[in-house]
Amino acid sequence: MMDSPNTDFKRVAFDASRRGTLNGVRVVDLSRLVAGNMLTLQLADFGADVIKVESAREGDTLRQWTLSEPDGGDGFDGWWQVYGRNKRSLALNLRSTQAIELLLQLCGTADVLIESFRPGTLESMGLGPEVLLRRNPGLIVVRLSGWGQTGPYKDLPGFGSLIEGFSGYALKGGNGRESPPELPGIALADMIAGLSGAFAVMTALREVEVNQGRGQVIDLSLLEPMLSIMGPDVTSYARTGKKPARGVKIASPRGVYRCRDRQWVAMSGSTDSMARKVFAAIGQAGLYEQDRYRTNAARLEHDQEIDAMIQAFIGTLELKECLAHFRQHGVTVGPVYDAQDIYEDEHVRGRGVYVAAATAGHPDGVLMHDVAPRLSGTPGSLRFPAPRHAQHTTDILEELGLTADRIRELHEQGHVKCR
Repeated sequence: MMDSPNTDFKRVAFDASRRGTLNGVRVVDLSRLVAGNMLTLQLADFGADVIKVESAREGDTLRQWTLSEPDGGDGFDGWWQVYGRNKRSLALNLRSTQAIELLLQLCGTADVLIESFRPGTLESMGLGPEVLLRRNPGLIVVRLSGWGQTGPYKDLPGFGSLIEGFSGYALKGGNGRESPPELPGIALADMIAGLSGAFAVMTALREVEVNQGRGQVIDLSLLEPMLSIMGPDVTSYARTGKKPARGVKIASPRGVYRCRDRQWVAMSGSTDSMARKVFAAIGQAGLYEQDRYRTNAARLEHDQEIDAMIQAFIGTLELKECLAHFRQHGVTVGPVYDAQDIYEDEHVRGRGVYVAAATAGHPDGVLMHDVAPRLSGTPGSLRFPAPRHAQHTTDILEELGLTADRIRELHEQGHVKCR
């Protein structure tokens, strides 16, 4: 383990007294794993009271996604520490009718409910949207699934990896049909769905709070937000009947290039003026005067030639001198980073992208991204660390009006779990 892993990063203390712009908004989160937790993280970071309803037995599966420890220990729950922050944990046995009644009572006090069961599961629990909205007409019900609540695939499992393949993303890279598809190394479809879902919730909240409208159901699939970022490939196919070739760029010059010291840079000349600067920087200023290189469409037809010229030039430079040279010419260029590079970068540290958040279990602080985006007047904040399983069961049930004796009885009978 590094001696001072968080040196130079801003140290922050969780402050439960901070008030966010979503103060007073209660969110009941029945989801599991990444997409739902990403969605509710956005709301929690800006002050919403997010109640994670977890299984009484083991809690959100994200707790088990542990990271390796340098001493070979049991693993560090880094996923949970980051995406569980600013939330409260309520542990219920959802196979119990008493627990379901408590959940229904809780939903009566909420503004938003999020679930990620297979379509139809909520109804089988007696908690279908019609039941929930009858009890709480202003409730926003987010139904998160892989394929959506309708359509031929609605009952199929829908993990993000399947969506990343189905959406065409896995075939975006590579060179030619022989190159195998490649899935991203992050939970991309889940993360995008979480961000899309947070926007949808805010839109629906405005309808209730500003327009005096009613609650509604948000059918949030992993598929459609992913397709929405994929560009106009399907639009193009519908017009031309031709499938886009693999590895085709949207602009030229654009790509990653290897330096002499085996480091990589990313470069983009997505405008004609920037392409002109790239040509000048590699000592080929006259190229821009030729018709074959003057427009983006023309450059894309000759992209392999352009790539080869850029690579030949960059291959003679080490990373630092490459960046300095192209930046001197006003070219949009930057390094290709790994986790260590990001950790050490002066801009990341100087801007405070990551903070060291001290908790009782991690006195040196857990390094995590600070709240984003940044609001000048009402920024989000780190109010409290990711909860222990069932940490807030007693508090939340007391807020619903249950007595200490009744809560103890429910715990002993296995309907809830308390600490």
